[in-house]
Amino acid sequence: MDIEAVRTFVTVADTGQFREAAMDLRISQQAVSKRVAGLERVLGVTLFVRGARPTPDGQAFLPHAREVLRAVERAVASVRPGDRVLRVDVLHRRIAPALAVRGFYQAHPGTDLDVVTLADANVAGAAEAVRAGEIDATFRAVPGGALPDGVSAERVLDDPLQLLVGPRHPLACARSLAPADLAGHRIWIPGIKQGTEWAAYYDRLAEDFGLRIDAVGPDFGTEALMDSIADSDALATLVGSRDRYVWPASHDLRRIPVVGPTPVYPHVFLYRTGNPHPVLAALRRYLAQVRPTPPADAWTPGWAR
Repeated sequence: MDIEAVRTFVTVADTGQFREAAMDLRISQQAVSKRVAGLERVLGVTLFVRGARPTPDGQAFLPHAREVLRAVERAVASVRPGDRVLRVDVLHRRIAPALAVRGFYQAHPGTDLDVVTLADANVAGAAEAVRAGEIDATFRAVPGGALPDGVSAERVLDDPLQLLVGPRHPLACARSLAPADLAGHRIWIPGIKQGTEWAAYYDRLAEDFGLRIDAVGPDFGTEALMDSIADSDALATLVGSRDRYVWPASHDLRRIPVVGPTPVYPHVFLYRTGNPHPVLAALRRYLAQVRPTPPADAWTPGWAR
């Protein structure tokens, strides 16, 4: 069905004259007549009687025609920059990128923003979702050469790691720790998914510093992980310095900086090249303005972009 013919039918019904409809649509009266006649052939009914009054069939079709036009407008608005929300993937809602997007929203209240978490996507899947327009942007650690054409990357946040331990852990009283100090201790990060960039990150971290990173067991969520850390004198985990996890005060968990060198997680902002969405441009500017200075002794995997 020709959408412009439907639009012409509704305009004639609203104005009550073919001539007035032609003026509103900025086409000739003959073109209006041809569009209406074509629509009548498709529907197999007569839509107007003399004087541009809708027939009973025309009256029955009119509300549905209006809904068709509204649906078309909604569809167009869904992909028109500035008329739809900006969809940003943050992987997890309590890690540093999510907090950065939250800071952007607080600085720009009322911005049309949709924060999502892609299920089970690695960097390749997330980049493809950006390229295909399923999301507008994502934060990932990115191996060099891993991105498809049409996806741009900007390093926006290097988040230093900290060791998180309970009060009975032997390292609980340390002010800071070197990566070598963690050797021999059980660092538990349940739910690591092989094939993801963060699995590759922890594999290289463990290899370079001789660490034991344990991914055994199902991931019951961050609350269960914090409970286990608090109750143990042997378990520890790694978190970003800007991650904001929540636990009861009675857990008395300790966040201990890891330095000399300082392992940092390299968060890269991915977006479709040429995406004209005005909120995307504003978010990129914000991330550049608030980007923290990386530690002078920062360590990242050699593959990181």
